[in-house]
Amino acid sequence: MENKWNSPFGQSAAPASQAVSRSFISGVFSWMGIALAISAITAYVFGTDASYMSYLINTERGGLSVLGYIVMFAPIGLVLLMGFGINRLSVPALTGVFLVYSVLMGMSLSFIFLAYTQSVIYQVFFISAAMFGVMALLGYTTKTDLTKLGSLLFMALIGIVIASLVNMFLRSPGFSYVISFIAVIVFTGLTAYDVQKLKQIGTQTEAGTEATAKLSIMGALTLYLDFINLFLALLRIFGGRRD
Repeated sequence: MENKWNSPFGQSAAPASQAVSRSFISGVFSWMGIALAISAITAYVFGTDASYMSYLINTERGGLSVLGYIVMFAPIGLVLLMGFGINRLSVPALTGVFLVYSVLMGMSLSFIFLAYTQSVIYQVFFISAAMFGVMALLGYTTKTDLTKLGSLLFMALIGIVIASLVNMFLRSPGFSYVISFIAVIVFTGLTAYDVQKLKQIGTQTEAGTEATAKLSIMGALTLYLDFINLFLALLRIFGGRRD
């Protein structure tokens, strides 16, 4: 769930024009949209077709298959690879890792089709998209500095991770709901904060450079994680379960 990152390229000598800044933000949202579309299509294909789902579940013994475990844990490794390897990876390599990540995330998300009805998933998805859009617009247009809010939300995010790990042993439905409600607040706030941060980074970029292309991909990953975590938190709250 970690989604904080900092520019490894330093400050640009001359601020980019507003047009370049808008182009940077547009690129970030474009890559985010592509990744979400890939994940959504992949999740639907695997989640609604038993023959594809059988690749992820061991039908003989129950539980996850080898591929299922890879799908569950590989995305974490890819995020770390992108974060720590950004200076070493070329733009095509970084883009490729991001696209592979979106496919694996889609396969991982396919399991929600086993727990929730399709109508609920679609409804919560559109609610999440609306909330995300409103907060992204707020983050882009507000004149208020959200830096302090971002620091508080980051600490809350760490608390959510720790609480989620604890609840893996407690298995408390009530505690899970509390965590989910807090997660909704945190990730809606982080959406506004991250968009504002990306807007500021955009003013320091230079169009057409390798550094700008890499920052665009990493920005897309950040917003992708904000959206996915918001969606999953809302789904746990309002989704209900299949009987």
